[in-house]
Amino acid sequence: MKIKLLIMLFFATAAVAQTQKENIEVRGNCDLCKKRIEKAALNTKGVKYASWTAETQQLTLIYNAKKTSAKSVAKNIAAVGHEADSIVATEEAYNALPACCMYKSVSAHGG
Repeated sequence: MKIKLLIMLFFATAAVAQTQKENIEVRGNCDLCKKRIEKAALNTKGVKYASWTAETQQLTLIYNAKKTSAKSVAKNIAAVGHEADSIVATEEAYNALPACCMYKSVSAHGG
């Protein structure tokens, strides 16, 4: 019985040790952006939680560090048209955004 308990505690501790919380900056404008950004983050393997706030332009992530990284999440968000942690969306991805989701960025899209 004690051995089973020790094994369960070991695995629980190992899982917690791999979990990280991080904030990354993500550009967007509206509730539709929020849905797109959070969906792209949650579709990244290992991400357990993602919440974006328009006012702060911050995405709070909780993820398994053995399965992904904040940079991987940012790349997935950029793939759907939103600049994330200085990873700029391709022109094609940005242009595919609905008009309400487009944002001006001097460095990214000449705006």
